[in-house]
Amino acid sequence: MNENKFAAAFKQNAIWLVFIIEIAIFAYFNPKFLGLANIVNISRQVSYYGIASIGMTFVILIAGIDLSIGSIIALVNVVCAYLMMNMGWNMWLAILISIAMAILIGVLNGWMVASIGIPAIIATFASQTIFRGCAYLLSGGLPIPGVVLEHPTFGFFARWSLNRWGIPGDFGLIPICAIIMVICFAVGSFILNKSYFGRYFYAIGGNEEASELSGIRVNKMKYLIYALSGFFAGLAGIVLLSRSGSAQSTAAIGFEFEVITCVVLGGVSVAGGIGRMSGVIAGVLIIGSLKSGMIMMNVSEYTQMVVQGLVLAVAVGIDCFSKKRQSN
Repeated sequence: MNENKFAAAFKQNAIWLVFIIEIAIFAYFNPKFLGLANIVNISRQVSYYGIASIGMTFVILIAGIDLSIGSIIALVNVVCAYLMMNMGWNMWLAILISIAMAILIGVLNGWMVASIGIPAIIATFASQTIFRGCAYLLSGGLPIPGVVLEHPTFGFFARWSLNRWGIPGDFGLIPICAIIMVICFAVGSFILNKSYFGRYFYAIGGNEEASELSGIRVNKMKYLIYALSGFFAGLAGIVLLSRSGSAQSTAAIGFEFEVITCVVLGGVSVAGGIGRMSGVIAGVLIIGSLKSGMIMMNVSEYTQMVVQGLVLAVAVGIDCFSKKRQSN
């Protein structure tokens, strides 16, 4: 019995062991990897991945997929910057409108998947194409620069740290975007572990028909889940715009696959019904550290793409192999 408990605990926390080993390897080849400057840089880099991964976790838990989040981020970038820079709107109003738009896109995805019956991969791929095109049309294919220069307060989401308020020491170097990510993960964990919605997410992913028969309004839950995915993607878009200071319709191309890698690597099953938010946090940190470590080792961008693709293939392969063993 104790051996079974130990094996189960090891399996649940193995992802953190992988993270520790990865850190040790990169630190061995480059001691600066564990430097405070690099740690702060990684925390900024993973913030928008982490925020977007929360919504993707909900979607994959119900055996769905959301390929539109990269386009949502790009459109949020362009719309928010356009409202502030070209139309002179108040910063906070532009942010609220942009995030509301992201939620509506999520609702649209939910409608196509739940009410029309379009497979999630097709519905969200259509949204990806449509709204990437909308970003190009609104911006004319050109960047909208100077967002943070014209609106310095917009730097709050990604450029500010706690030391801006006079907090001394290393603690003051913690970026606000990392704090936003932690708060979002806390909210996501609460939804999954403490709310009845979270139990519904697992139930739908485990067996959608049984969930429907047990009284769960599956279609309404799908609307909610895709709306949440849109919300977190929109918030990630605001953080990314704050960090770059320039809105571009080409932003976040391929972003959805990196987020999916973080989520699946964190132990969320592509078949649905299995996964924990703590594992997703580890997945986000692994991918963020992997990208930073390869850059510090002067690994080419193309090689990085190969490595990330292999990580996704291995993560999904392990998940499928585990499912196959359980079924046997």
